[in-house]
Amino acid sequence: MPEPPPSVGGEDAELRDGAFRLDLAMISAREAVAERLAYHVLNEAQGEEPEMCEEFGCPDDCSGRHDSSHIDCGPDAVFDDLAEHGVTVEKPEPEPLGPALRALLDRVGAERGTGGGGGDDGGPGVAAASGARMAHLVEGAEAVLDHFGIPVDDPEALLSAAAVGLVHDAWREGPLDEILEREGGPSDGEIFAQSVDLYRRARAALLAARDDGPEALAAFVAVASDVRLRWAGDSGFLLRQVAAGADDASLGEFVRHVDSRVWFTGEVMRAQGWRGALLHRAASAAVKAPAHFGMPAWPSVVDAVVARLAGTDRSGGPEGLADLGAVERALREAPDRLGVEALDWMVRRELLDGPVGAA
Repeated sequence: MPEPPPSVGGEDAELRDGAFRLDLAMISAREAVAERLAYHVLNEAQGEEPEMCEEFGCPDDCSGRHDSSHIDCGPDAVFDDLAEHGVTVEKPEPEPLGPALRALLDRVGAERGTGGGGGDDGGPGVAAASGARMAHLVEGAEAVLDHFGIPVDDPEALLSAAAVGLVHDAWREGPLDEILEREGGPSDGEIFAQSVDLYRRARAALLAARDDGPEALAAFVAVASDVRLRWAGDSGFLLRQVAAGADDASLGEFVRHVDSRVWFTGEVMRAQGWRGALLHRAASAAVKAPAHFGMPAWPSVVDAVVARLAGTDRSGGPEGLADLGAVERALREAPDRLGVEALDWMVRRELLDGPVGAA
């Protein structure tokens, strides 16, 4: 008779991770079903209204039914109607472009005679944007990447830069900054190590999305928004531990921010294809994190760090920094492998100012 497998306790990390992913998937499924059902109930109560298409600015092929499948041309009042029926659906807000990226896009548009990269809302806003505006967004991203010397025709470089951009936009900036400033927050080394780990996960999710569609990005969301997850680099830090209490709204804002930014990437992917979504996030990385791990400039950053490290007395430093060759390999392949202690030691001596500052 075969031996039964050993029991797995509730504290098992792999089991907890699997349970969290399942919970996240079920929440998304329930929300999607509830939203679709609410639309169905409302729309079945009213007939076609083709006479309203002109007012709504519908496309020529609109059927006259302004339901969930035609939300782009339907009235904003549908969200109020849902609220009256006890169903609250948060209307996605358009994602603003960063000041540097927006300025560069405006300049590119002026040079080409096509105008800037967004409307009065300051961003592309998939739900309100036309196909022409989305196409211009991608065109502008190519110009940005060309300006910063990132080859758009190199699939690996583009995918890698897009992963850096997704981590920065969805995880690093926004509500996380407020949380990190609290007492007991992570060190610079811990932030850098976690950003490297998330970069790998973002890259894998973006690669999977090429074949499986935007839904594959949920794998990145599950990890990036997990406030119970211990950070990389042998860190013991948990986002949940720095919360003021169970009613702390900042953690909820952080989770929603991650989900919203990744959702936006999926919408760009649906509108402009997989490569278009990569161009969008890669352009963001070129402006906001040009020297981060995963970017074309990272090898030169490593050269500078190793040169400074070679001239630094490491006798009292972490044991992992003794072998300079091993340190260089780790920095090039997986900086979080050095561990938080070594990364923090280098940060305190201003050896990692560039990459950590761009994390």
